[in-house]
Amino acid sequence: MSTNDMMEKEDIFSKVLRAGRRTYFFDVRSTKADDYYLTITESKKFTNDDGSFHYKKHKIYIYKEDFSEFKDILNEMTDYIINEKGDEVISERHQRDFKKEYDSESVEVEDDEIKPPGSFTDIDFDDI
Repeated sequence: MSTNDMMEKEDIFSKVLRAGRRTYFFDVRSTKADDYYLTITESKKFTNDDGSFHYKKHKIYIYKEDFSEFKDILNEMTDYIINEKGDEVISERHQRDFKKEYDSESVEVEDDEIKPPGSFTDIDFDDI
């Protein structure tokens, strides 16, 4: 197999969603058995103290046997949110008291990185 064939396998089908500081990459990949699966990668841009940038990435893998249930649950969750709260974005940043409350909170920082509650760690399932 030539290098070109390997590159084609990696880039089977891709879409990009840019959303502020976040970018979402949807990529169809190929397994060793030449079947397809989906990866969704969230890349978030951070500014360093010196003005340069770095990116944090999180990736999830979705395999064909889970597509139907994954789509059903994703649709159910997104419909629930829209039905409960509408599609207008409600942001703490737009609330007058947000800055005062935020400034009074103590935030623990590990390795110069602030992680939101429930953040997750990249696991490379190709190694499993």
